Amino acid sequence: MKVNLDLHIHSKYSTAVSRDMELPEISREAARKGVKIVGTGDCLHPLWLDAIRRLPEQDGLFILGETLFLLTVEVEDSHRVHHLIFLPDVSKALELRESFLPHSSNLEKDGRPRLHLNGAEIADRVIEAGGLIGPSHAFTPWTGIFAYYRRLSECYQEKADRIRFIELGLSADTDYADRIRDLSTRTFLSNSDAHSPRSNKLAREFNQMELESPSYDDIILAINREKGRHMSLNIGLYPAEGKYNRTACTRCFRQYTAVQKDELMGRCPDCRGQIKLGVRDRISLLADFPEAVHPDHRPPYLHLIPLAEIIAIALGYKSAMTAGVQRSWRALTEKRTEIEVLVEADLSLLEAEPRVVEAIASFRQGLVEVVPGGGGKYGQVRLPVAAKASVQRDDNRCNARTMAADTEGFPDDPDLGTREAPGGAREKGGQSSIFDF
Repeated sequence: MKVNLDLHIHSKYSTAVSRDMELPEISREAARKGVKIVGTGDCLHPLWLDAIRRLPEQDGLFILGETLFLLTVEVEDSHRVHHLIFLPDVSKALELRESFLPHSSNLEKDGRPRLHLNGAEIADRVIEAGGLIGPSHAFTPWTGIFAYYRRLSECYQEKADRIRFIELGLSADTDYADRIRDLSTRTFLSNSDAHSPRSNKLAREFNQMELESPSYDDIILAINREKGRHMSLNIGLYPAEGKYNRTACTRCFRQYTAVQKDELMGRCPDCRGQIKLGVRDRISLLADFPEAVHPDHRPPYLHLIPLAEIIAIALGYKSAMTAGVQRSWRALTEKRTEIEVLVEADLSLLEAEPRVVEAIASFRQGLVEVVPGGGGKYGQVRLPVAAKASVQRDDNRCNARTMAADTEGFPDDPDLGTREAPGGAREKGGQSSIFDF
């Protein structure tokens, strides 16, 4: 069976996270989104773990409504690198917490604790506890592993061969990561890292796995690509939309090339802010290949943005959380999950304003433009003025191609332009439905 999963979120006990990140709210919103299994996040925090353990458990997953929860936590090491950890049961979470406690000053205060341990030391303790570990948002310039290291082995040392996955993060996709030879044997995960249960945050990126049954063991088998379990699809934002995709000033967000950054010694001449190297340029420095070389096990990557954001673009709203957008979103998801609306539903049957239906069709056909983000500011997705998307049912609706804006832009902005970029859903034979479970 095909199962949709978002394996990296945070609870209300993490810094800068919505107080609405409670288990019932997460469960409700995940079901409306169409995601069956969600990582708990923050499972080493004592109050959050107490809330989790009150839920009924089956096969290593905790049940609340239509949603299943898997024990997960993100930790920060002594070099500021973030690591994502999966654990099989509460006893192992307690064991790991006791192991980390002498090496942290905030383990019982923050759901995303800082540890005075390096990556190898953390991995050793996770493996000893029977868990699985890999780098979170691996290419993020502040806390991603590749902001500080060129290879996994530099961080995890002798434990590098036990690292079975990396999380791509919002500013990268498989076309980016598969330029690095060292990553070809690893499974790529695409998760939301949600700090809010709102529809435009939770599961804005997610995974689809082929499982025999929903269980912790099957999820780990899928990550390890064993016994017929495997990843079948990565789903996420356009990389250029990520807020660290381009090299840019972190204060005024002016974008630069990597060469310009070095020439300016990392300081913006306009505002004297710090120029941060973007994911795209960092990957070019790390790359072994000029273009992506995808291993046979790599699934397609489907580019989507949340439905509420598509509605906002179509109707001309600045925020996806305005009343008009949310009213349209509730109407569209009353009988279907959000993911079904975005990818599978017959557009002629959707009850929505024509502008919204046309916008969904544009995204299915890849007729979108992306103003790249950088320096901590998200990019912007637009519908091109000239796009005339058909609302007929599209047999190739899962093949989303990207139009990414680079140095010349949109028809209404003479300072910006567009170019076609790689990274739509790569078809490998027939595309299966992602809603079988």
